[in-house]
Amino acid sequence: MGTIKHHILAVAAAIQADGRSMAAVPNPPSQQPPGTEGLVTIMGWAKWVALAVLVVALIAAGVMFAVRARRGDGAEGVGHVGMVLAGVIVVSAAGTLVGFLAGE
Repeated sequence: MGTIKHHILAVAAAIQADGRSMAAVPNPPSQQPPGTEGLVTIMGWAKWVALAVLVVALIAAGVMFAVRARRGDGAEGVGHVGMVLAGVIVVSAAGTLVGFLAGE
């Protein structure tokens, strides 16, 4: 049984042997369909709301971290702050991440 890489290479070799090149396969850019401007606006609002919630969560995590540090359990609060910061990164970079994963 061959691997996926083996099958891809076999298909590429067959296409090249047929006289066509891999570059001839069309790869059209993504385009926003007409009439979807409202959807883009809603996505912008959702991102703004998510970031606002994460700011409040970061403040709350900081307060919890400070209270726990005062009690001597400060190390437990670091994980909450880290999770909130990871959420900020994901929400902020969502469009870029999706574009990267889609190959744009």
